[in-house]
Order: sequence, then C-alpha cells, then structure tokens
Amino acid sequence: MFIVNVEGAVHRGGKWLIGKRSSQESHAGGMLALIGGKAEKEGHSTDVLERTVKREILEETGVLIKDGMEYVCSSSFITDDGYHVIDIVFLCEYQSGEASPVCPDENEEVMWMSIREILEQPDAPEWLTRSITAAEDLLRKKEMSKRGRRI
Repeated sequence: MFIVNVEGAVHRGGKWLIGKRSSQESHAGGMLALIGGKAEKEGHSTDVLERTVKREILEETGVLIKDGMEYVCSSSFITDDGYHVIDIVFLCEYQSGEASPVCPDENEEVMWMSIREILEQPDAPEWLTRSITAAEDLLRKKEMSKRGRRI
C-alpha cells in the first residue's frame, strides 16, 4: 500500500511558493519543499488530488490557488520510517492570500523564490529541484502556447 501525497508548484510573478520544512518533521526535516500533504480517505469521491492540494496549501500557508491546476510529474519514494509514498506535483496559479507559515510544525518558513534562487540553495533537495524545473518547463510551454494563439 502507498501513501498518496500531493504538492503544489504555485507560481506568482515569476516566483514559486516554497516552504522550509520544520526540523521536527520525520521526513526531510529542515529542507526546502513544495507545499502539500497526504490525500485523506473519502470513500467515493472525485477530484480528490486537486482538492487535497488546494486544502493543504491554504492550511499551511494561507494562500488560495485558482482552480484548473495541471499535472506536472509524479514519483515514488520510501520515508525514513519505511512508508512507501507516491508523490504527485501539480502546477498551480496563485489567487490570493499572504504567504506565511500557518502551521510552524510543518513549515518553519514560507517564501516566494525564483527558480534560480531555489536551484542555488544548499538545502534544496534533488527531488525539489527536479519537480520545480519540470513545473517551470510546463509553465513556459503554457505561456508560449498562449502567445502563439494570439498571433
């Protein structure tokens, strides 16, 4: 059995919403990460992953994201406690709210960072750099597609 985890690559004005995980977290404590969390059991339900990422971002940062997020990538890993996790990253667009560490037990800090700033951070793990690079690539493709349709 897998734990299903979702993360939001939230963009706004050329920057990405990044959290510094609490040092108390059992997995990746003190490291930079996208904001997200585990899907909860809901029985028969639709859009569970999308609703989960919206809920987690709002609960952890106070930021509301727009509907219409897009799949970026997925991966699997095993936590230090031995749990198998499937992680799904969505490209999300900022709607409103001031980013702050609403749940300090989960994120010590919450900040907006450019892709360059993220990639230069020593506490940015490889899985974050891989996910944020894929999100940045998808965002650029979307923007190029929009420009192409206007011509």
